[in-house]
Amino acid sequence: MIPIRDLNPTRSTPWVTWTILLLCGLVFLWQATLPDAVAEAFIDAYGLVPRRIVYGQDPTALVTVLTSMFMHGGFMHVAGNLWFLRMFGDNVEDNMGPARFAVFYVLCGVAAAAAQVWMNPASPMPMVGASGAIAGVLAAYLVLYPTARVVALVPIFIFLQFMEIPAFIFIAIWFALQFMSGVGSLGSHAGGVAYWAHIGGFVAGLVLVFAFRTPRARAPRVPFARRRVAPWRPGEW
Repeated sequence: MIPIRDLNPTRSTPWVTWTILLLCGLVFLWQATLPDAVAEAFIDAYGLVPRRIVYGQDPTALVTVLTSMFMHGGFMHVAGNLWFLRMFGDNVEDNMGPARFAVFYVLCGVAAAAAQVWMNPASPMPMVGASGAIAGVLAAYLVLYPTARVVALVPIFIFLQFMEIPAFIFIAIWFALQFMSGVGSLGSHAGGVAYWAHIGGFVAGLVLVFAFRTPRARAPRVPFARRRVAPWRPGEW
């Protein structure tokens, strides 16, 4: 399924979401201007390498937990991540507010990095991308707007058809695919998609959303008013 847009309007401008989109886009465009050797060195220096964090090979390695969240490995990588963030981030920010959403986003990204390091601590491959933090945004959207409709392009046999799908179904299918792929990647030290970062970010989002969301206002309680009723008299109903 390819998500096209959600049918869930917002009440405010998502400044943090747009800022993240802009920063990721600018960093990728800058990466694209570098010669191949320089670009690889840049990713190796500022991408998250689990082995460096676990074995303390670089005292500044913890900084890469943040820098790696704004870097991407290719056009499809950055395009896919930013598309998901654009679609789901504005509504989550609309509920949380800019400041809380920014903290929530970073914490989900940190949790995603921790999950990937935990599952593959000896990996020498640099991990880059915002997908772990964005997975947390998807989890928050699932909790906040489970019945919102997502317009998606769905393959049916050899045809593609636009369909409106409830958000909880779309996101549940997405997470199931990540989990199955993550289990299938266990024991592999080769590069590829950091599925456990997706899983870790998603689980963190499911937990943290309850601390960062804006609760819905409860309807005011109206006390029950008793009326004194006059005794029934003949000729009256």
